[in-house]
Amino acid sequence: MDFKKLVSARFFFTFAVQMQAVILGWRIYDLLKDPLYLGFIGLTEAIPAIGFALYAGYLVDRLRPLMVYRRVIFVSLLSGLVVLAEHLFAHDMNVSTQVGLLYFAAFLTGLARAFSQPAIFAIVPRLVERGLLMRASAVSSSVMQVARIGGPAVGGLIFGFWGPVASSSIVCILLVIASVSLMLIRKDLPAPEQTVQHASIKDELLSGGKFVFKHPILLPALSLDMISVLFGGVTALLPIFANEILFVGPKGLGILRAAPAIGATMMSLYLSRTNGMRTGRWLLSAVTGFGFCILVFGLSTNFYLSVAALALSGSFDSISMVIRSAAVQLSSPDHMRGKISAVNSIFIGSSNEIGELESGIAAKLLGTVPAVYFGGIMCILTVGLIGYLSPSLRKLDLEKLQAT
Repeated sequence: MDFKKLVSARFFFTFAVQMQAVILGWRIYDLLKDPLYLGFIGLTEAIPAIGFALYAGYLVDRLRPLMVYRRVIFVSLLSGLVVLAEHLFAHDMNVSTQVGLLYFAAFLTGLARAFSQPAIFAIVPRLVERGLLMRASAVSSSVMQVARIGGPAVGGLIFGFWGPVASSSIVCILLVIASVSLMLIRKDLPAPEQTVQHASIKDELLSGGKFVFKHPILLPALSLDMISVLFGGVTALLPIFANEILFVGPKGLGILRAAPAIGATMMSLYLSRTNGMRTGRWLLSAVTGFGFCILVFGLSTNFYLSVAALALSGSFDSISMVIRSAAVQLSSPDHMRGKISAVNSIFIGSSNEIGELESGIAAKLLGTVPAVYFGGIMCILTVGLIGYLSPSLRKLDLEKLQAT
């Protein structure tokens, strides 16, 4: 029951954050009409998400992770209230002030994300047995992907039909519901026992990174995800595709944002019911498929083909995410889960938020469509390079890892 409450809280949190991402992207582009500033949203989130990640891992391993996750929801709610205030008082502010508030909201979201993943990674293994971690990861991934479908779609539709105030108000309501779900978890989750005594704060902050960089599987797996999504992600450019290439407006933008999550949800549901796709070869193949889908999206001028390409990219990304998440969980000592997850979040933050900046810069220099071509090609080349350099990743078998 407690695991279900945690998943419920994570669902509403993710749903709200995804809704707000659509609102922020459209508002920034509507105010400034420049793809580079869409990339700056990612950079604004990445600075706190990466900058505070190691400290977040250290804190999660020292304190009660459930308490930390409750603070994450609070900071996210504050971010939602800032966006709502920008909408309510837009007529009384100049463009610079409006943009400043939107970027401040993005900063708060990044700050919340810095602590979110380490807290979740520390909580889940204490709510489910080790033998069920792979399935729990797939179930949690499925629920999150449903939120990633609903969030952008609902955000785009409500924004398009009823405006920014209504959509931002719903974001805040969902975050309140997430907070209530966490409050209902009754199981006490104390801080993990410390196996390393009298270590300096600096050593503890860096211990997660040292573990990951020495691990024969985690480093190549996380590097594969970081580099491929860094170049292959197209999320920041979707407002431009919706407005100037596919001509579908904010409602279509919501569907485009939701499409990868639709494919990811279908794949996650399948993975939660099967023991297949548990090896490194599946991981490498999935990232390759993701790169080809991005190329198809870049070539498309048809809305339905673009949605299909993004949905299929989400399916491939789901395989990668489930395998990578299970590998991190199974390879992490209990007393280091927060710090190792913090390193994982740095890799993810680098790929997602800095990837949005890369997309904005590439679109500014090369043009929107060539930037997508470039990203897809770099993603495919990355798979070949890491697959060649890391035989341990090619031989990864989660069943054997689970048994150790």
